[in-house]
Amino acid sequence: MPLVLPRRARVRIRGGGLSTLVFLIPLLLVFGVFSWIPIGRAVVMSFQETNLVTPSTFVGLQNFRDVLADPLLWTAVKNTLYFAFLALLFGYPVPLVAAVLMSEVRRFKSLYSALAYLPVVIPPVVAVLLWKFFYDAGPTGVFNTILGYVGIGPVSWLQDSASVMPSLVLEATWAAAGGTVIIYLAALTGVSTDLYEAAEIDRASIWRKVWHVTMPQLRGVLLITFILQIVGTAQVFLEPFLFTDGGPANSTTTLLLLIYNYAFANSLGGEYGMATALSIMLAVVLGLLSVLYFRLTRGWSKS
Repeated sequence: MPLVLPRRARVRIRGGGLSTLVFLIPLLLVFGVFSWIPIGRAVVMSFQETNLVTPSTFVGLQNFRDVLADPLLWTAVKNTLYFAFLALLFGYPVPLVAAVLMSEVRRFKSLYSALAYLPVVIPPVVAVLLWKFFYDAGPTGVFNTILGYVGIGPVSWLQDSASVMPSLVLEATWAAAGGTVIIYLAALTGVSTDLYEAAEIDRASIWRKVWHVTMPQLRGVLLITFILQIVGTAQVFLEPFLFTDGGPANSTTTLLLLIYNYAFANSLGGEYGMATALSIMLAVVLGLLSVLYFRLTRGWSKS
């Protein structure tokens, strides 16, 4: 008996849907092999006791219980929230302000855009090592030398629990702000010039134009970058790992660094079950937070 396709499916195939599907198959295969299969494997490992050397043993929810019972987990949660708070407080508005100021410049705008994006081009490891040199706690350190000119310092940037997290946020903001600046600059090109001309006729200052014209027109972009900022800061790993390795006194141990320590701190074989369990917990929390955020801001983004 011949296969009879529904009318809607036949219309889609005749309209080019089949060729589109053929081109999508390699992408779907690659995405499935390198994304969904590892995710599924991680979910399975979260219910096993395994070090990838000896045979794995099914332990149910024991890995989740062990993670929740680890006192270092709540230290990592507190440090991650602190990093996210500082990054949102300082790192989120900086790209927007920089983009608005560059959009007002009449000359050399391309040069300023290139300079703003330059830190993104620098390899992250190189950027961290460079800033680690800047953060030298001695009086001859780059930042301490600058502060010495005004009679301040020297400051123990990475050795003091009070200053280490702001120091990491400062470097992370410098390294990542350039990409967001370019996004904002592209979004600003879609803002009607008539609105700015009307504001200039009313003799509005640049800050009033930003608040009453630019911000309302960029609502959708601001909402997306805000949730991306939250997700990105919740997964901070590179800076704590390379700058301080979680120190001093675990004051920069974040959730991803704790996951890394679970899996790789023991050279004889890590607790991969606990590492994947904490990974799944973090992914679920971020997913629920994203859904809640978009539901709460749905009306505001469309108004």
